[in-house]
Amino acid sequence: MANFQGHLTAGVGLGVAYGACGALHLQMGWGPVFLGAGLTALGGLLPDLDSDSGVPVRELFNLSGALVPVLLLPRLLAAQLTPDQVLVVLAGIYLVVRFGAAALFQRLSVHRRMFHSVPAMLIAGLAVFLLYHNPDVHYRAYMAGRTMLGFLSHLVLDELFAVDFMGLRPKLNRFAGSALKLWSKSLVATTVTYVMLVVLAGSAWVVWSGR
Repeated sequence: MANFQGHLTAGVGLGVAYGACGALHLQMGWGPVFLGAGLTALGGLLPDLDSDSGVPVRELFNLSGALVPVLLLPRLLAAQLTPDQVLVVLAGIYLVVRFGAAALFQRLSVHRRMFHSVPAMLIAGLAVFLLYHNPDVHYRAYMAGRTMLGFLSHLVLDELFAVDFMGLRPKLNRFAGSALKLWSKSLVATTVTYVMLVVLAGSAWVVWSGR
């Protein structure tokens, strides 16, 4: 399967290309363009949160711990908190994501299970749609789409690297079919994933229909 650097390169490349389209064809400012590029790169790395290696997990939760407060900052400002209160909340969110969520995720997740799947990709996009605060839901959908694009690039690369082209006939290795899937062997993991997907999709629909 592709390594961490390969997924990062693909995510950054897609982020630049998608950002250029947003700037040229959608007339977006540099703020949403660069934020979207970061989300695309992050999406390209997200499936490795369940990695058995410590490096991707550490780097991803460092990045996630920084990006989640950024996404929530407009909501905190809209809540009319004082600058000191905003800083305290942002620091608390970082600590929860960086240490609490990281420890919980490493304990519960298994590499190449439901976090490497199409439903997980949709969950990541819906989470960004709901977290990103913008009165224009089209901007929120744009950010969600960029996250899912990066996530999808990771899944596709993993499937491509599951094919061994050495020899006269291409062969599939043991990881083939483990990324672009709709369910796993674990009924509990599959059920939990789809429950999360339904809840987030319903919440996103309420936001979209109320635009």
